[in-house]
Amino acid sequence: RCAVDNRVTRVAWLNRSSILYAGNDKWCLDPRVVLLANTKTQYSIQIQDVDVYDEGPYTCSVQTDNHPKTSRVHLIVQVSPKIIDISPDISINEGGNVSLTCIATGRPDPTITWRHISPKAVGFISEDEYLEITGITREQSGEYECSASNDVSAPVVQRVKVTVNYPPYISDAKSTGVPVGQKGILLCEASAVPSADFQWYKDDKRLAEGQKGLKVENKAFFSRLTFFNVSEQDYGNYTCVASNQLGNTNASMILYGEQGSGNQPGRGNG
Repeated sequence: RCAVDNRVTRVAWLNRSSILYAGNDKWCLDPRVVLLANTKTQYSIQIQDVDVYDEGPYTCSVQTDNHPKTSRVHLIVQVSPKIIDISPDISINEGGNVSLTCIATGRPDPTITWRHISPKAVGFISEDEYLEITGITREQSGEYECSASNDVSAPVVQRVKVTVNYPPYISDAKSTGVPVGQKGILLCEASAVPSADFQWYKDDKRLAEGQKGLKVENKAFFSRLTFFNVSEQDYGNYTCVASNQLGNTNASMILYGEQGSGNQPGRGNG
């Protein structure tokens, strides 16, 4: 807007050195620039669908009694933040190094922060485009969120999934006492990424799936060995082996008669 009074004889709007309007006459070809008012008190133009290229100085030039006067306004164009490039999801072995990148545009330049989406995580772990993690641990797996903000609009966020691979760790393998003729279960729980493959051995002999009187159930984090009708021959030492491409571990447990529960051995873990 440009305020004028009744002494003004000529008016014009300029963008830098280009004339946009002189009086009611349009001099620029841009259809987005329109004349809003040319009255005794106001001479105003409107720029529709503003673009970053519209930023800069605009000059209202008026002539009063043959004395030109100008008033200048600077248009600052703000742009909401936008993430234009972000690292893809990544899978890495425990102990490796991770570099994540998040590139965003906006006016003014957006502030970029990274945070780990985790119950234990507190606050930001990086306050620029790059996030470096050296010697990553399994606790640092999960989703990492990049946020770009510049107060023009709500921050924009995107996430990167980081999978940390590690060899199996057997967390639970207990010896069990079961009377003859009852159903018995040996359970082997293991944490691993990728999920562990399980094998069972009695002494040094591998137990095959579908062996008479036995059932082996393998899930992502445990294996269950079920004896439907325990006999004296079933008692003894059993070993669970959990393995993935990063390594393997084993644990021993004993299936014993309940009467012998006072002499139950502990579990070994290799």
